[in-house]
Amino acid sequence: MKRITWMTAICIMLWAAVGNTGFAQGEASKSFTDVQSHWAVKTIEEMVQRGILDGYPDGTFRPQEPVKVDQFIKMLILSYSDLHQNGDRSWNSSFLQSLSAENQAILKQDYRYFDFKASTAGYWAKPYIDVASDLHLLNRSRYNDFQADMTRENVAEILYYTLQETEFLEDSQFSQSIAQTYGDLRSASEREQKFIAESLVKGIMQGYPSGYFGVGQTVTRAESLVILNRLTDKTKRIAMKVSPEKLERTVPTLGGGKKIVVFPDQHMWDAYETLGKAGQLRGSNHDLFETTLRLFKDQEEKDLVLAKQSGASEEAALWLDPQYNTYGITIHLRTGTLARNQEAIQLFANHLFGYNASTFHQTFSGICASVEAGKKTDSTSVIIGDNNVNIQVDAATKTVIFSIAKKK
Repeated sequence: MKRITWMTAICIMLWAAVGNTGFAQGEASKSFTDVQSHWAVKTIEEMVQRGILDGYPDGTFRPQEPVKVDQFIKMLILSYSDLHQNGDRSWNSSFLQSLSAENQAILKQDYRYFDFKASTAGYWAKPYIDVASDLHLLNRSRYNDFQADMTRENVAEILYYTLQETEFLEDSQFSQSIAQTYGDLRSASEREQKFIAESLVKGIMQGYPSGYFGVGQTVTRAESLVILNRLTDKTKRIAMKVSPEKLERTVPTLGGGKKIVVFPDQHMWDAYETLGKAGQLRGSNHDLFETTLRLFKDQEEKDLVLAKQSGASEEAALWLDPQYNTYGITIHLRTGTLARNQEAIQLFANHLFGYNASTFHQTFSGICASVEAGKKTDSTSVIIGDNNVNIQVDAATKTVIFSIAKKK
């Protein structure tokens, strides 16, 4: 009898360590004996209430214990779900909306019976690792031992892939500049530095008062909850400050978020302002997200594009690519497209070409007229002033892309 009791107690403690999802532990979160003076006590209580991780039967939470790789993956998946009164879970609606059509299909087809519960036959973490891997939130082949302690660069890698699938990646130049301020960054591989930089600029992870990021250090239970709370709740993230004098700017992103962009020079910084003015010329039939202005025929077309309706596209797009110091105009030649968007395109081109704008307008009009009329029009490159203009023509869809870059 004593042996059975001892084995039962061990099982209960192991289950608590990886996170029971019931309400009983969540409601007892404030009674943990070892977190009341902890810096993350509020987040611990909130995340325990959500069933992301539980305490131990002895009344402790053990916030400084390291988290294992499999435990972190389970916590990640649970963080994107809602816990219901009956103890069941379902995917959070905002998470589903953030996924690509491919990933949404994976959940609907391959994981339609996924219940957010540990496996009772075989390795307990397999369901969580499988779904995270299939959604491309982690690279399964990177882990030889899922029971190993989770390091800070491991966490940064999972954050990177998760953000890539659910949001967007920040400007690499800006993120690297933030990461370089930490004294131990060079001890990470170049690949890991990329992950760390993204986690920092997103305001999800942060370094220590010592000035180090903590490369190679393990992540604790408390730190894991804080990181996942920031990942899934943007209001909890650490705000990044931009420096306009360094040509840094915060721009809106599709879905209501914000992104920090570093422009390569003053000319492109000013070109972004011109995008805003060009959009205003089309009234409400435009949107400006990141560094791309999209121009729509009317509200109906705009609604279809925003709803990602198959086959729907904007009439024209004026864009900047800060990473490659390139500008562009993409136009889909449908009836009335040129007339509706001529003024906005001219305003943008006037800024890009200055005194040579009239030459560009002649080239632009000639190419578009030829494509619109169905004439054979080859892709080509021309030099206008000190700009190289590459012109790509898709005759089948009557689409023309003008890519503009300074001559080297």
